[in-house]
Amino acid sequence: MTTPRPTKKQPSHRDIVVIGASAGGVAALLALVKTLPADFPAPIFVVIHVAADSPSLLPHLLNSASALEARHPHDGETVRAGVIYVAPPDHHLLLEGDRVLVTRGPKENRFRPSIDALFRSAAYTYGPRVIGVVLTGYLDDGTSGLWSVQRMGGLTIVQEPDDAEQPSMPTNALEFVAADYVVPLAQLGPLLGRLTRERAPAKTRLPAAALDLLKIELTIAKQGGGFELGIIDKGKLTPFTCPDCHGALTQLIEGKLIRYRCHTGHAYTVSALLSEVTQSVEGLLYQSMRGLEETKMLLQNLGRHFADDHQDPVAALFFRKADETGQQARVVHDSILKHEALSGDLQFERKKLA
Repeated sequence: MTTPRPTKKQPSHRDIVVIGASAGGVAALLALVKTLPADFPAPIFVVIHVAADSPSLLPHLLNSASALEARHPHDGETVRAGVIYVAPPDHHLLLEGDRVLVTRGPKENRFRPSIDALFRSAAYTYGPRVIGVVLTGYLDDGTSGLWSVQRMGGLTIVQEPDDAEQPSMPTNALEFVAADYVVPLAQLGPLLGRLTRERAPAKTRLPAAALDLLKIELTIAKQGGGFELGIIDKGKLTPFTCPDCHGALTQLIEGKLIRYRCHTGHAYTVSALLSEVTQSVEGLLYQSMRGLEETKMLLQNLGRHFADDHQDPVAALFFRKADETGQQARVVHDSILKHEALSGDLQFERKKLA
């Protein structure tokens, strides 16, 4: 059965479900689909973070546990109710009209597929017909997309953080989105069954600038080309550069949420950007330490050579320089240990301190 399009004569139901998960998400999804009936009246679109070079067995696992059909969609296929569409590895899963798009646009929050990209495309395409769900996971992919779902009139659901295997993603979502429902996983299936049978409200009216930005971000997820689309002019240009391509980053504000996009299209929340930057700096520090340690070994080797050649004053000079270089290496090593403390999920830590 093809999902109906909304008309003025016949209001549509809330018949589009989008779900995002990361760490712990496979087990959560398996538990969820067991509770969904064979006549579930809506399509379900799922993004879960998987390695780009690993085959995804999630559709097979879901088919073994669910009365619904689960599969990786083909680019451009028509949306059907009662099907679970799972994003393939290293591809964004997007919605446009009554079609599923499978693309390799720029990564968001270091991920492709991106939960935010799916949620934004659903919000832009279907508005109040959308039910967005954020489940267990690390960091905050899904928060921006869920905010867009709510802003466009859709319903927002977040797994109860204490019920999640990894509470960071639900906690961050709740930090920035006043979710319509916060439920444990055991209650999610019955809740979706009830909500998908509700009539959707009238389409939410947003300022033209907000809709234009949403459209641009959807286009970027499809094909990239952020610079040509004018993304730089949609926010505040910053002195920061993209950790992936070193392009200029523009700051975008969504309510209280701060995000960044580079002119080629990569996108980051504060947590994801900080994580990427600190990893990059950490790598440079390790390179510096390696260089200093190699210098120390070379100086020691030369010192032993001159000592064997009975040039004791010269040997002493090289051994002294080797000790000084070793001390510098230890300083860099200590800096690495202190620097690593910045690479955690500070949004989650800030929530715990509040």
